[in-house]
Amino acid sequence: MFSKQKIHQQYLQLVQDKIDVFQDMIFSLTEDSKNDAKGSAGDKHETALSMMHIEQEKLTQKLKEALEQKSILDKIDTSQIHNKVAIGSFVKTNNLTVYMSVALPKITVENQNIFAISPQSPLGIQLMGKGVGYEFEINGTKYSIQEIS
Repeated sequence: MFSKQKIHQQYLQLVQDKIDVFQDMIFSLTEDSKNDAKGSAGDKHETALSMMHIEQEKLTQKLKEALEQKSILDKIDTSQIHNKVAIGSFVKTNNLTVYMSVALPKITVENQNIFAISPQSPLGIQLMGKGVGYEFEINGTKYSIQEIS
């Protein structure tokens, strides 16, 4: 099995990249609104500023979510080996491989798909606190925990 540290690092980088993109977009919108404020007046100007402000609020919310994800990932000790599924566990089932942390997009490591899930997800709820050999079913799919690290 590949290293949990490698997977954790990839997810940290993915979240950091999202944070950087959102910060850049917010900065660009702020600059655009400053420049727009200098050069125009009237209804079209007010509408454009209003639209920029709404977009900025959306981006700020997405940035906040990404920062929260990073905060959770930063607290995970990847050197810890788990007997039962917990935050930071790497779990291999008969059907998929998951990293119990926060909900993030699938990544592929050494031709293996890894899904980062949160403990609050339906799958996360089933897995938390369980050990190797535990079996359950979600949406007609049977799962069996084969490995935990």
